[in-house]
Amino acid sequence: MDAIKAIVESLIFVAGSPLTVKKIAECIDGATEQEIRGAVQSLIADYEGRNSGVRIVNVGGGYQMRTREDMAQWIRKFMGLKPVALSRAALETLAVVAYRQPVMKSEIEKVRGVDVSGTLKGLLEKNLVRIVGRKDVPGRPIIYGTTKKFLEVFNLMDLSELPTLRELKELESSE
Repeated sequence: MDAIKAIVESLIFVAGSPLTVKKIAECIDGATEQEIRGAVQSLIADYEGRNSGVRIVNVGGGYQMRTREDMAQWIRKFMGLKPVALSRAALETLAVVAYRQPVMKSEIEKVRGVDVSGTLKGLLEKNLVRIVGRKDVPGRPIIYGTTKKFLEVFNLMDLSELPTLRELKELESSE
């Protein structure tokens, strides 16, 4: 088990995006998905147990090594980074896409009441939104959806973790 655990840790460390149990199993001959899940859970407990600056999180359908959120200020200072922020227009457009996907540009514009061409282009460039196909109606308009990077950025395992409209309204009323 220790050998599998070390291999799993190494693979998650070098992966540039969340790594699924299935993908890890393809790399480790003879290891079952159950053994890999056990190794991942053990690693998660190890990192949390020693209050490490890094941790392993389940995000975007796989596992990824990330720094703890409370370390962000030191990382930004070291890397010389400024926090990346999305404009209110980008966040609103992204929310419409996330909740209504697959969605056409015209549907987003109907909800927002403004042209979203530039905002949508920016979200596509940031890889938060992607073209998922074309709607089977006259003119065959492009339809949009969120990306795996969207899940990573917002620390979601999948879209089911998005707050419901009821939860959002409760948050609004409590502020």
